[in-house]
Amino acid sequence: MRFLSAGRGPAIYAARVPLLPAPPRVTLTRTDALPTDAPFVSLSQHRLHVTVAGRQAGACVYTCIERRALDAAVICAYYTHQGARFVYLRSCVRPPLALRTAGAPEHAVLWELPAGLVEAGESPVAAAARELAEELGFAVPEAALFALGPAVAPAPALIGERQFMFRVEVSPADRLPPRGDGSPLEAGGVVIAVALELALAACAAGEVADAKTELGLRRLAEVP
Repeated sequence: MRFLSAGRGPAIYAARVPLLPAPPRVTLTRTDALPTDAPFVSLSQHRLHVTVAGRQAGACVYTCIERRALDAAVICAYYTHQGARFVYLRSCVRPPLALRTAGAPEHAVLWELPAGLVEAGESPVAAAARELAEELGFAVPEAALFALGPAVAPAPALIGERQFMFRVEVSPADRLPPRGDGSPLEAGGVVIAVALELALAACAAGEVADAKTELGLRRLAEVP
């Protein structure tokens, strides 16, 4: 992998200096899938009859991913220091990347913006406030969170999920230890604060592989 050379500008590349620290190493051991009577994620097949501009175009069978909690909230928490905007990232374990036969285990841990699913009966902004406390350790009222552009569909060919992005200005002095959600995938998660410009350079260098994180960072950079 090639990395952007720190301090040389976005067009200069080097093979030596990574921009972000390496996320914690996590080992995942594969076991057989467990049966369940109430799957959190399932597949559904639909026979679709497609009509275009009033004319029958044909029929097809389409497979969708269904999930009990469908939508997600994504949070850009930031502060300003000496004229530079800093944003918080968190290490996140993504088992599907490790379980790919052609993938490497070290690719399963990514730097990401904090995010989480919107639970039943919960608004996206309420989910954002909850996830901010769970994953970063900031307790803020919902009124402190502002929409960061419209919702996006991360994988519309597979799932009807929408991601709602928010921004919130925080003070590092107010951060408490993240309480987490009890999942072993969040245990030992590392939180870092990096300059927004550096985080964007890391996206260009391939050190931030998560698409929603790059989109959220780019939207934050457009906010005056």
